[in-house]
Amino acid sequence: MTVSTPSDPGPDAPLRAALRYGIAGLAVLVVVSAILSTVFAGLPGLWGALIGAALGGAFILTTAAAVLFSAKIESGLQGIVLLGSWVGKLLLTVIVVAVLQQYDFYSRGALFCTVVGALLVVLGAETYGLLRQRVPTVQVDRDL
Repeated sequence: MTVSTPSDPGPDAPLRAALRYGIAGLAVLVVVSAILSTVFAGLPGLWGALIGAALGGAFILTTAAAVLFSAKIESGLQGIVLLGSWVGKLLLTVIVVAVLQQYDFYSRGALFCTVVGALLVVLGAETYGLLRQRVPTVQVDRDL
């Protein structure tokens, strides 16, 4: 019988840590990108940075959230949830980019740099969060 105490992190602790670090990394990126983009491109740069952070951050964080959400369900349903989230975020990204093509209130360079930065920063932060977690392992000695 296994007794779980409140201090036990639980099996989903690495996923929760990855999501937490990813959100923190995105928050830092939003501030830095907004400041730099505003300095270099003015108000259109600020809009580009904010849209880029929302687009890139949502694209990456959706996967971590979907994995965490579907961690306790059957593997077949888990695959459906992950595939559905991937298709949904891809369609949403294509729609947002298609709609943004019509407007010029934002800096395309700031948008591009922030999306790429969000992908790199959030993925790096999520990886760091996963690797920092201690996951217990069990070794079974077998007498042969």
